[in-house]
Amino acid sequence: MQNESSVPKMRWLAACPKGIEPLLAAEIRDLGGEVERETHLGVLWQGDLQTAYRFCLWTRLASRLLFPLHESQVDNVDQLYEVARAVDWQTVFPVGASFRIDFHGKTDFVRNTQFGAQRVKDGIVDCFRDELGARPSVDKDGDVRIEAQLRKGKLALYFNVSGDSLHRRGYRLQPGKAPLKENLAAAILIRSGWPETLKEGGHLVDPMCGSGTLLIEAGMMAADIAPGLNRQKWGFERWQRHNRKMWIEQVEEARQRRTDGLAAMSNRLYGFDIDPEQLNAANKNLERSGLKDKVHLERRSIENLRIQKETAEQGGMVVCNPPYGERLSELPQLAPLYQDFNDATLRLLPHWKLAVFTGNTDLSKSIRRPLDKQYRFMNGKIQTRLLVLGAADEKSSAPAPSRIRGPVEAFANRLKKNLKPLNKWAKRESIQAYRIYDADIPEYAVAVDLYRDFNSEAEWLHVQEYVPPKSIDEEKAERRLLDVLAALPEVTGVAAEQIILKRRERQSGKRQYEKQQDVESRRFEVIEGQAKVLVNLKDYLDTGLFLDHRPTRLDIAKRCVALPKGSRMLNLFCYTAVGSLHAAIAGAKTTSVDMSRTYLNWGKDNFTANDLKISDHEFIQADCMQWLKDAAQDSEAKYDLIFMDPPTFSNSKRMEGVLDVQRDHVQLIQDAMALLKPDGLLIFSNNYRKFEIDNEALADFDIQNVSHKSVPQDFARRKNIHMCFHIRRKAS
Repeated sequence: MQNESSVPKMRWLAACPKGIEPLLAAEIRDLGGEVERETHLGVLWQGDLQTAYRFCLWTRLASRLLFPLHESQVDNVDQLYEVARAVDWQTVFPVGASFRIDFHGKTDFVRNTQFGAQRVKDGIVDCFRDELGARPSVDKDGDVRIEAQLRKGKLALYFNVSGDSLHRRGYRLQPGKAPLKENLAAAILIRSGWPETLKEGGHLVDPMCGSGTLLIEAGMMAADIAPGLNRQKWGFERWQRHNRKMWIEQVEEARQRRTDGLAAMSNRLYGFDIDPEQLNAANKNLERSGLKDKVHLERRSIENLRIQKETAEQGGMVVCNPPYGERLSELPQLAPLYQDFNDATLRLLPHWKLAVFTGNTDLSKSIRRPLDKQYRFMNGKIQTRLLVLGAADEKSSAPAPSRIRGPVEAFANRLKKNLKPLNKWAKRESIQAYRIYDADIPEYAVAVDLYRDFNSEAEWLHVQEYVPPKSIDEEKAERRLLDVLAALPEVTGVAAEQIILKRRERQSGKRQYEKQQDVESRRFEVIEGQAKVLVNLKDYLDTGLFLDHRPTRLDIAKRCVALPKGSRMLNLFCYTAVGSLHAAIAGAKTTSVDMSRTYLNWGKDNFTANDLKISDHEFIQADCMQWLKDAAQDSEAKYDLIFMDPPTFSNSKRMEGVLDVQRDHVQLIQDAMALLKPDGLLIFSNNYRKFEIDNEALADFDIQNVSHKSVPQDFARRKNIHMCFHIRRKAS
């Protein structure tokens, strides 16, 4: 192997995450390199081999270190192959080493990176075969990694000096639930001012530390530990230019600095989290990093945060990467979390600097401190910002009597006004699921339903956000939603973790039956009249209980009580069969028809929860329109009561055609009436607010519009929430 100590300088390319290039350039200068320029990949620089080894050990920011081999214009696949073949590969790595190709970029003639990698591989293999009569093997875990970048018609070939990504320090085998990459964590700390705080003797607190990445990176800076010291494998080990002696010297120097740095470290680091699994991962990661005795970890929630008075007085900084609601279902818990973060840090550490890394700047508006600086980063594919906030001023330190401030006070006041009479009414009527707010103020376009668990008496809120029109600014709508979610716990007394958020959009076909993503299954019982009804607030768009039809279901129960025992009730488009449930408890024999097996099984569970025998009732999975046509051919009318509540529109694949309630209601009603006993009643309802019943086409029947009577008190603001009709045969 060559002695590279005689080679003064070589060119290198240090790749890094987008947005970190200026920091990386400064780091390269600090390590002895000469920066040429920043590029779309990272930073191009010059330095000797010793500086490159030092960079591999000490960089906190780079993803990989590349050694440029060749760059050339290519116009077709053949030229791609020829350029790769023209490199003198035996001077790069030995034929006995295995290798892999990392190909990046596409053109008109290379549309698949795997194909591009294949052609580069062919060129390398053929070069070895031509020169030596032998070829190296290809392996995804190869000893050597060759990187090919195809951009704007130019192919650049690099030897990957570092090998696996430099952000993998070797300490994090338990990454936690939403981990930061280590080099991004280091960039956050540098931008936050941690190196300056270190020099001042300050301390660091991460109140939502997760698996401890920010703490460990901060500790490695404080203890002068080289980030690459624990790595077991390097890309340069089979490189023909590798100088093992020079490398060992750099490693030994870094080990001595670690020993000295740990002994001299006086800064204190504190990590808190509510999740024991996260803390367990953090503990194991700290142990592998060598910092276990330098970082205090404790299970503690934000609102119960505690810092020793002496530490608080000595000064420091708070840095954290709180969750920022990539999923809609997370937002109800996050708005109060950010407020708790603000309150705790104002109470305990008002003079400390704060650094908050977030993908949702609206959430961070709860933090009442002056903003000093902000920086843009990419966390994977998520656009994020680092907000660096100064010490609290007198205004932000003043105690706030309430978290509800500003325009959202109008929402809070309306909700308080609604709650007083509705809670009394619900208690008087023994109702455990009811609406407490429904876009009463147009700017706060949400529906809020309260559910009380019959068994535990725990209260839950089901919040549905109506998608704002395109004329409303998205950021403003998001801000209002977060204000609502922050206000709800204070106004209602329901804990943030028991608030479920959904987005209400028009559903069609199968989507209305599909589970919402990233939510866990949970069902509990609520009481409605004499029935125990299973609801699920998380897994589906709807909860299993249409609250606006409560009066109709209770009316069905009363009518079935008045009918002879064993009378028959038919429920079409039955959903979770709660209408059938009320009829069955009152003594009727029920038939429930729906397209969804999921909801029919849910209906059966409702019957079981009320000690009803499933075998005494029918549950039929079918297209209701087709089932009605088939059943209407039976000349024997057999039902005393029919309840039919079709969707406004459905194009499910389970159906033969498309259902449009305005267009199809005449046929639906005629087919249903054919199954009704002469003195029977059809209750027909739907949620199409522009619905007009065709009295002329249905002139043979006595039709009574009872919509106004069927809307419950908690939906009084939406008299048009649904249409409801009582339909009978005219007396002959």
